[in-house]
Amino acid sequence: MNYGIAFTPLVPTLVLWLAIGAIVVIAALLLLGRSRSAWIRVTALALIALALANPQFTREDREPLSSVAAVVVDKSPSQNFGDRNKQTQAAQEALVDSLKKIKGLEVRVVDAGQADGETDGTHLFGALTSALSDVPVDRVAGAFLITDGRVHDIPGNVAALGFQAPLQALITGQKAERDRRIAITAAPRFGIVGQPQTISFRLDDQGVSGASAKVVIRRDGEVISERTLTSGQAANVDVDIKHEGQNIVEIEASPLDNELTLVNNRAVVSIDGVRDKLRVLLVSGEPHSGERTWRNLLKSDASIDLVHFTILRPPEKQDGTPINELSLIAFPTRELFQQKINEFQLIIFDRYARQGVLPIAYFDNIARYVRNGGAVLVSAGPDYASNTSIWRTPLDSVLPAEPVGVTEKPFYAHLSDAGKRHPVTRGLEGSASEPPHWSRFFRTVETRNAVSPPVMTGADGKPLLLLSRFGAGRVALLLSDHIWLWARGYEGGGPHLDLLRRMSHWLMQQPDLDEEALRLQVQGKDLAVIRQTMGDTVPPVTVTSPSGQTRELTLAQGDPGEWRATLPANELGLWQATDGTLKALINVGPTNPKEFSEVTSTTETLKPLAQATGGDARRIGDGSGIDMPRIVPVRSSTLFSGDGWMGVRIRDASVVKGVGVLPMFAGVIGLLLLLGALAATWVREGR
Repeated sequence: MNYGIAFTPLVPTLVLWLAIGAIVVIAALLLLGRSRSAWIRVTALALIALALANPQFTREDREPLSSVAAVVVDKSPSQNFGDRNKQTQAAQEALVDSLKKIKGLEVRVVDAGQADGETDGTHLFGALTSALSDVPVDRVAGAFLITDGRVHDIPGNVAALGFQAPLQALITGQKAERDRRIAITAAPRFGIVGQPQTISFRLDDQGVSGASAKVVIRRDGEVISERTLTSGQAANVDVDIKHEGQNIVEIEASPLDNELTLVNNRAVVSIDGVRDKLRVLLVSGEPHSGERTWRNLLKSDASIDLVHFTILRPPEKQDGTPINELSLIAFPTRELFQQKINEFQLIIFDRYARQGVLPIAYFDNIARYVRNGGAVLVSAGPDYASNTSIWRTPLDSVLPAEPVGVTEKPFYAHLSDAGKRHPVTRGLEGSASEPPHWSRFFRTVETRNAVSPPVMTGADGKPLLLLSRFGAGRVALLLSDHIWLWARGYEGGGPHLDLLRRMSHWLMQQPDLDEEALRLQVQGKDLAVIRQTMGDTVPPVTVTSPSGQTRELTLAQGDPGEWRATLPANELGLWQATDGTLKALINVGPTNPKEFSEVTSTTETLKPLAQATGGDARRIGDGSGIDMPRIVPVRSSTLFSGDGWMGVRIRDASVVKGVGVLPMFAGVIGLLLLLGALAATWVREGR
């Protein structure tokens, strides 16, 4: 119980102070004038003022409140290294047990720092603030952090903690830890296809100096450079951007002896390849109704630099017109098909037949161009089955099928089983209905000995579109010259833009359209594993997280030719996936996640703040187990740590359960005091 005196004036406060002032003046005059019975009169006046102030005796019934100590347990990925998790669990059990033995102390335990795929680094103080958010400052006894010391939200000063109690840090891990990592210092996000981009990186070693490492640089899994660096040495590497889309560059350093983890020995940079100008050579043969379809399509794309030649006057056509009077441009065959052929990303033959314009040797150049990585698209008409067909040239070695004739009959183009799985034709608008919701064609070139299954079929189920690979290059063969009917909107038209653009991008080896591919994509907070295949089944995929944890996923079929699985993308850094044959990489979040930038444990990051509160930061790992300090309750001190012990501040907080009030001048007692004072004054005056 607490006792006290409270005042509840019977008159306004101003009146009370005026009365007190008047009494003080009167008392001073009486005392200075040495008046008889001055002290008795002053006492009587004082009792009147006290009565007006209405003093009351109070009694409070209080219930003591417990002090609150918070224990924040670091669950970040770096705690998985070495024996840190075992040390953390043992320390948590021992600490909580010791705290619970202290009378009047409430213990709150909170896990923090879990990887969520969004937060960069280990954040413990945000969790500490949340754990104590409903606790008054005068009840906080202290906070304990069980961590490896790599915390990335440390407040700048003690005031930012929000409480006046000791902060204690128990550091897991060992003192003499070693680790190696590759740190990316500069990397481009985009690069023009065909031009090199420079990546800057540094070899960082912790716990050792002067060590050397072999560094291997890969692009899309292919080794492009090897070098030896020493600890702290920076380097640059020029990487050629080979294709559109993601170009994955891996930089991997050899392991350091007895290092803590290998997960940060590798860094990955994803550079999106974009084309400055796509050079396309379009060679049109005999004029026909759909000749402008290809030209209009290619000219509508600002990223395409089109060179278009139409063979209007073959050399054998002699009508006596002088050469200097012709307005036609001579076909620069030698320049295009010998000197500059490798500058084109795509060559299109639109109903082209041998007309004596291209020498036979140039067709051999085109075949060699394909095998070395070039792309050729043949839009065939009756010319392909004629005696002047380009099949009857050295180009036949890279053409997917041999022509045998022409069928003239209306038909709807259909996707074959392979076409329903192939990224070029899968999901074409209108293909899901029967017949497909697009216009008919009226002519097909018949072929035999196709080197690959057709992705689209024509009349009587015969091949209509063939997509084939030859060496490092690709060839597409469209066995009808009536796709212009789709472009003109005949019978509703068809998806000619989607088909022709996808086909062109596949020919130019855009990775998103590969038939066999393994990809990783971030979708919200999930990581999608996508396997594109032309097969009927796919093997399980092993996914490795940035912290080194592996998980085997069984993929489920979605769209034809596409198998998928998802898992939470709950860690920042490099994710890897492989099915034993294909490999995929993706970096989630920043290039250098804070969680893996420095992984050796330390007391230095938390010690300044802890000591400023009277606490300390000390290691608990002793090589074989843990060495826990004694936990001591402290009431009146500014020091909460010492040799072998750590303290918590025990508070004296309480809550009022009841209040008793006894007025001093109420009732008979107050009346008697006032009458007694007046009577004493009267008696003294009467003498």
